[in-house]
Amino acid sequence: MAQVVELSAIVPVCDLKDEEGELALEYLDALRALGKSFELVFVLDGEHQKLRAHLERHAASEPEIRIIQLTRSFGEATALTAGLEHTTGDIVLTLPAYDQVESGEIRRLVDSMDKFDVAVGRRRRKDTGRYSGGIRRQLFHGLVGYVTGHRFRDLGCGMRALRRSVTDEIPLYGDLYRFIALLAARRGFRVVELDVTESSVSHHGGKSARVYLARLLDILSIVFLVRFTKKPLRFFGMVGGILFAVGSLLVSYLVVQRLFFNVALADRPALLLSSLLVVLGLQLFALGLLGELIIFTHARDMKEYTIDKIVN
Repeated sequence: MAQVVELSAIVPVCDLKDEEGELALEYLDALRALGKSFELVFVLDGEHQKLRAHLERHAASEPEIRIIQLTRSFGEATALTAGLEHTTGDIVLTLPAYDQVESGEIRRLVDSMDKFDVAVGRRRRKDTGRYSGGIRRQLFHGLVGYVTGHRFRDLGCGMRALRRSVTDEIPLYGDLYRFIALLAARRGFRVVELDVTESSVSHHGGKSARVYLARLLDILSIVFLVRFTKKPLRFFGMVGGILFAVGSLLVSYLVVQRLFFNVALADRPALLLSSLLVVLGLQLFALGLLGELIIFTHARDMKEYTIDKIVN
């Protein structure tokens, strides 16, 4: 059984990583400076043989370092979940496995746990003091803020501090770990975004179009989770109603043409399109009703609030 500590630092090791394992020693020094009992857990998502050899060498003389080796590459969300299941700290730190943020900024995030439940880093360049992000990143965060109502500027920063109660209530799967601050804010947890100094050797590799497409799909997932988890009929009913109304108007127009102006309906693509819109609208509306029935059936088992304090 894992030793109970105050602070658990989890480092999911996926694609980008510090091959030499020197970052582990930097994290170790920063965590020791906090004066709290802690554990530093590296979750190896895949082989990573070279890094594992260095970490095992460090772990031989540093008992706070632990290594969890997954059988194959499952993704960062799975690595984080495995780390959470094998740690005990009331405060959980997620740290990047490569040079992204100065390790000394760990203190700033941990100190904020006195007032907040979630603290996420917002990277600023060491030389200019400005937020390090291109136009595409700013557009991405602007879109997220518009559709969810929660404004963040650096959801991609891997340095976060969370209370264990947050990780116990918010499931992590797919790429939703990037939006844990949004999901926590939706549950009523106190969330803050803190400025942290970006590492001078931070990686800023270009991302492919497929990655940005995946991010757009993630945004769609977040919209449903934040706005329509308990009200699916509002979304499907609205979209289905619009499609049904447009299709019905188009069908009515074609019928009027046929009855009063003797315009033939045969071989008219508009008839096929209008019929398709009517059927699709009804199907979406029915899908929303089905979602409402499922939610109503399981309403007693669902929880979307967080209690801060109970007196007497």
